[in-house]
Amino acid sequence: MTSKIKTAIKTKVNFIGLPILALCWVSFFWGTTWLASKEAVKHMPALQVAGIRQFIAGFLYLCYFVSKRTPWPKGKQWKSILILSLLNFVLSNGLSTWGVKYISSGLGAIIGAMVPLWIVFISLFKGERISRLAIFGILICFGGICFIFYEHLLDFLQPDFQFGILLSIVATITWAFGTLYTKKKAASFNPYFSLGLQMFISSIFVFAFVVTTGIGIPISEIPVSSWWPIIYLVLIGSILTFIAFIYALQKLPTELSSLYAYLNPIVAVILGFFIFGEPLTIAIIFGGSITLIGLYLINYAMRKKVN
Repeated sequence: MTSKIKTAIKTKVNFIGLPILALCWVSFFWGTTWLASKEAVKHMPALQVAGIRQFIAGFLYLCYFVSKRTPWPKGKQWKSILILSLLNFVLSNGLSTWGVKYISSGLGAIIGAMVPLWIVFISLFKGERISRLAIFGILICFGGICFIFYEHLLDFLQPDFQFGILLSIVATITWAFGTLYTKKKAASFNPYFSLGLQMFISSIFVFAFVVTTGIGIPISEIPVSSWWPIIYLVLIGSILTFIAFIYALQKLPTELSSLYAYLNPIVAVILGFFIFGEPLTIAIIFGGSITLIGLYLINYAMRKKVN
């Protein structure tokens, strides 16, 4: 076997192996972060959990890149980082963490997967035309969501449940705006360093809100039962999985790298059932499946339009 053939085979194995492994990691472990968030917020304010998570993870990112003497952002790059830190971490991550305090982790994950739906609605609001396939996907999503919430109709009479659903929906919408902004303002700046800066900056905003409103608790009063999931969220959710996500995004085709969004809710629902005893009913299984199919069709239609 010639050296060229060996090199070609090795390159192909690396292309298929590591990126696919990264995608599998993202698909599973981001699903588990919904459960970790649910556990962390049981005994402390949710926004404080989000702030601590983002502060520690962001600080670790910054320490690494500063030690490597990585160039800092310049000019308008700071504006993009600031806007994304507000959209993706202060609002999206902060509100979604707050939301699972009042709803199941599985339900939060299903709502969290609805980013493509909001992107289409935002595009419609801006006057853009969408394809029939996207409209069909929206109708399927709506049917699946109605099926899921059919058995939760009485829950909507509870203010906490209403609040949790509202927080989760707003969190998903802000992530959609962040996604659209990222596509519009794609920068050449190091994405991993940018991620660390976004996390660190967002933690400052979150802590400022927690201190101003007085909703936080002293660090010494945070129980061990909350610290363990926070550590998990930092190491697995904010560092390793984000690194794997960006790597998969750079190495795999878009239609393949986006599969994680449909697998995360499945992981969260199944593990939520086994670990927390959350309901795993026919309505959730069937309605969730229909919703994910609709989201896939919307996502497919959006990619087809771009291409």
